[in-house]
Amino acid sequence: MITTIGVWLLVVSVAAIVVEGVVAAVWGVSLAKRSVALSERVQSERALIEADLERLRAAIEETKRLWRPYRRVLKWVRHPLAIALLQSYARRRAGAR
Repeated sequence: MITTIGVWLLVVSVAAIVVEGVVAAVWGVSLAKRSVALSERVQSERALIEADLERLRAAIEETKRLWRPYRRVLKWVRHPLAIALLQSYARRRAGAR
């Protein structure tokens, strides 16, 4: 009697291990498929980002090239004293209204 219980417990445990193995295999295949799809999506998005980044770099270069004649003026305008002076004028204009 005790021996048959042990055999049945062994059969049930082997069946449980087989079921868990099948579930793990199905889950692994599903995970692999989703991983491949996600990887493809990331690659396509990366290509779009690289294209946008290249356009941004070109725009920045063009902006630098266009502002080159005005570098000295920009240097003066960005000075903290010039900024404070412009803010002072803005406050006076706002207070006069």
